Amino acid sequence: MTSLFKEISNLATEQRNQRSKDIDLMNTSEILELINSEDAMVALAIKDELEHITEAVDIITEQFKIGGRLFYVGAGTSGRLGIVDASECPPTFGTDPDMVQGIIAGGEQAMFKAQEGAEDSVEFGAQSLLDNHVNRNDVICGIAASGRTPFVRGALDKARSMGCHTILVTTNSREQLHALGVEAEIVIAPNVGPEVIAGSTRMKSGTAQKMVLNMLTTASMIRLGKSYGNIMVDLQLTNAKLRERAKRIIMEIADVDYDKAGEVLDLAKGHVKTALMMLLADIDAQTAKNKLDEADGFIKTALQG
Repeated sequence: MTSLFKEISNLATEQRNQRSKDIDLMNTSEILELINSEDAMVALAIKDELEHITEAVDIITEQFKIGGRLFYVGAGTSGRLGIVDASECPPTFGTDPDMVQGIIAGGEQAMFKAQEGAEDSVEFGAQSLLDNHVNRNDVICGIAASGRTPFVRGALDKARSMGCHTILVTTNSREQLHALGVEAEIVIAPNVGPEVIAGSTRMKSGTAQKMVLNMLTTASMIRLGKSYGNIMVDLQLTNAKLRERAKRIIMEIADVDYDKAGEVLDLAKGHVKTALMMLLADIDAQTAKNKLDEADGFIKTALQG
């Protein structure tokens, strides 16, 4: 019996779920009800981790302010979730594509087809940070359901040696992580329990990871002034749909008609926050931009200045 076999066998993510032991005898409706009831546990498990998620968001926000970036590092499902979250930040929040990035074991081709063995190298994990020119201002967020993935551990160890802040998003227990020698500055470890199908961590574990990543980037972007109330106002107008969404946002917040929203958006060179400042404060584009810069991008603060 190998040490790896023993290590994996003891993982919380590999245990059998007693509630689903007879799932193969259930009808379709019963299977779905069971999956749904198990999924309902995920949000409650994340609630217990809010203190650690708060710490992570505060660190990410502060590093963004000094030009740092957020790198997600994972393999398989975890790596894909990181890349999806990173890729959604530019169109949603108007960020530079380099600001939030995803690194997946096996490279880009692993997004679409499993690259067997890619996750097993500590060295490749460490090298991935060098390949992406990571520096000490960056935040490295490892994503691994088990927490033990060698590729992710290699990246986290390398990040710590470089002086980077490190975060680990996992669904393994802190006790097991400690026993395995896994280290990160902040560990976010929602206890979602065994999967409906033993070891299928694309299910509850994947859902938990996706929810946590949503929190990390969304809360950080709000803290950077990229929303007005609960409306995202720093979107990039990269397609026709987003341009129309921008007009609707301006119409709703500034109480103007469709044509006026389009006219001012053009004067603001497609920058929604500038257009809003122009209308809400009755000022020209340059003055609006200056006020936003002085207020670190927060519209409500700029209006008070």
